[in-house]
Amino acid sequence: MSDILWPAGYVPGFTDNFCSNEVIVAGLTTADIWPFLAEPLRWSGYYANSSDVAFHDGAGPVLEQGDRFFFKTFGFPVEAQVAECVPPVEGQPARIAWHGWSGEGDTRLDVHHAWLIEDLSAGRVRILTQESQKGEPARELAKAKPNPMINGHQDWLDGLVAAAFAAKA
Repeated sequence: MSDILWPAGYVPGFTDNFCSNEVIVAGLTTADIWPFLAEPLRWSGYYANSSDVAFHDGAGPVLEQGDRFFFKTFGFPVEAQVAECVPPVEGQPARIAWHGWSGEGDTRLDVHHAWLIEDLSAGRVRILTQESQKGEPARELAKAKPNPMINGHQDWLDGLVAAAFAAKA
């Protein structure tokens, strides 16, 4: 199975917080999942922790490499820029990742949030999402029990899968 590609400074284990969530589901494909990730205006329809999506510089509604956008999540207003965008192509995983930031000074949070979607044998799809974070808010999130990032991203995955199945019905 494939791995997330990490930019310098965001390799897990060397940042202030890291979370990883994954599902493997039968009956969906990478192509079924992709539009629900690559079109941020869809996020709030299946993930309650996302709102107020806006695009900068004429970008959108489908994310592309280098696009700047804004959204709110986990109580943070996040500015983001797409760092990786590889749409589905047969035989290789689809990838989308963004660098997101919020706050200033001691409240500054910087993240690299990455998604990897790949078709597996027997009609299954693997969806992996990982986020590596830096800054004081990340250090605080890392101490929280239960972990809000793990739980929130699991909600995102579960909603994503449900939305993709509903679209196929």
